[in-house]
Amino acid sequence: MIFDTHAHYDDEAFDKNRGELLKKMKSEGVGFIVNVGASMDSVKTTLALAKEYPHIYAAIGVHPSETEKLCEQDMQWLREQVPNEKVVAIGEIGLDYYWPEPDHPTQKKWFERQLSLASEVKLPVVIHSRDSAKDTLDILKGWHKELHGGVIHCFSYTKEIAREYLNMDYYFGIGGVLTFKNAKKLIEAVEYIPLDRILLETDCPYLAPEPYRGKRNQSSYIDFVAQKLSEIKKLDKEEILMRTMENARKFYGID
Repeated sequence: MIFDTHAHYDDEAFDKNRGELLKKMKSEGVGFIVNVGASMDSVKTTLALAKEYPHIYAAIGVHPSETEKLCEQDMQWLREQVPNEKVVAIGEIGLDYYWPEPDHPTQKKWFERQLSLASEVKLPVVIHSRDSAKDTLDILKGWHKELHGGVIHCFSYTKEIAREYLNMDYYFGIGGVLTFKNAKKLIEAVEYIPLDRILLETDCPYLAPEPYRGKRNQSSYIDFVAQKLSEIKKLDKEEILMRTMENARKFYGID
């Protein structure tokens, strides 16, 4: 059974057949999905999906690229959603230096503000970090004792950086990129990361694995990621799926 720990089914890429796709997930071997907010609007649609579908849970937070217009009222509204039993994490939050906007100080301000929220409500964090390895790591080290667990979503750094996060007991979100031909650095990191620290994810509709690279991703495609991970870890694919399911349920606190 598959646990997709990071999806975006509220994305417009699913508008044509979202309901049909989500209703047949269990028949395709998908047991759980965490849909992850990226903006204030997508948090609302994420909560709606979690309410409608029993197998979907919600992470609520604002992606760094969407932080420019945030305000304290937004943080208060997010805080008010936490008692919802389907809310299992704060995310995705973090830093993204690939694009010049928003500026770095703005991103850092709202990253730390959302870390503060996660600390207050005692939920784990889902971290986005793109081209910002040092700043992300430095900030999370500063918050380490205040937080209640975290995952580095779509981990793309070296095994040396993985070691730093392992020292803080972080999990690592691994998805379709692992199957790409140019994924040598990631494969080296995954060889190093213990299996009990790995969560499988899609980031759908993005980052579909081979042989679907470039097409719309979906949770059932995690099967291809699990197959690649089984080759790297020299374990049966079914054991990979079982153990990463256990990791995900523990991380998100889902019985």
